[in-house]
Amino acid sequence: MSIPVAYLSVVLIWSTTPLAIKWSAEGAGVLFAATGRMVIGLAACLLLVALLRRRIGWRRPALQTYIAAAFGMWASMLCVYWGAQHIPSGLVSVIFGLTPVFTGWLAAVWLQERVFTPFRVLGMLLGIGGLAVIFGRAPVLGPMALPGVAAVVVSVALHAVSAVWVKRVNARLHPLETTTGALIIVVPLYLLTWWLGGGVWPSHVPTRALGAIVYLGLLGSVAGFVLYYYVLHHSQASRVALITLVTPVLALLIGHALNAEQVGLRVWIGAAMILAGLASYQWGDAWRDRRLAVHPAGRI
Repeated sequence: MSIPVAYLSVVLIWSTTPLAIKWSAEGAGVLFAATGRMVIGLAACLLLVALLRRRIGWRRPALQTYIAAAFGMWASMLCVYWGAQHIPSGLVSVIFGLTPVFTGWLAAVWLQERVFTPFRVLGMLLGIGGLAVIFGRAPVLGPMALPGVAAVVVSVALHAVSAVWVKRVNARLHPLETTTGALIIVVPLYLLTWWLGGGVWPSHVPTRALGAIVYLGLLGSVAGFVLYYYVLHHSQASRVALITLVTPVLALLIGHALNAEQVGLRVWIGAAMILAGLASYQWGDAWRDRRLAVHPAGRI
């Protein structure tokens, strides 16, 4: 596949995923929508594994990786599915843009990585400030907006825990193998959660909700993940990191155009602060190093 086509596909999938999550639960319920997505995703992954004649290993490092990834797919996904029902879908994408910052905090503690450089600290502070601005706007967005924003923030934190956990295991598995192994573990968890939550089978699933569930199962859970790693393998990391800056803005515009979501000036200001913080976190140190290389006597 063409690298630009794969890149644009990832941007579109990630930008539309929050709105698809919101739509999928309308009339179907959060637990049914999330469980249906995972079941469809597992079926698609098993088909790809069979077609590509790949094997799913179950040795200890592989199993630990599947468990770590499954934790994010279950705990983090449940939080974001619930939170997305109470806030604009574009705002979900903006908050998820903070994933690298949360991951950096955990990597500093768990992996002893050097994270707290001046530009990264600036990025963290801007991100926190942006969240504070958005939290201040939350009551205007609706009576359940504040818990909705909090649920998505918790989802980002749990997703970061899962990512750092996978990195700590460092099993170096193929992305398809990791996804399939994690889904094999997580689907029974979702079925159990759905059953404990009442196990209600909707009498009628709206066409839009059904389409969103299928879209998320095939593209959100499988194609987006595989294409992302394909792009990551063939492109510079700095270009790939741009995805996290483009998708929140595009998601806000898509939510406004397709779902008539009104986010207001204060949310846009908070979003801008979060994206500026992410840019500082991702590229601030590299910019400083280039500047010092050109002007060795310079200081920042």
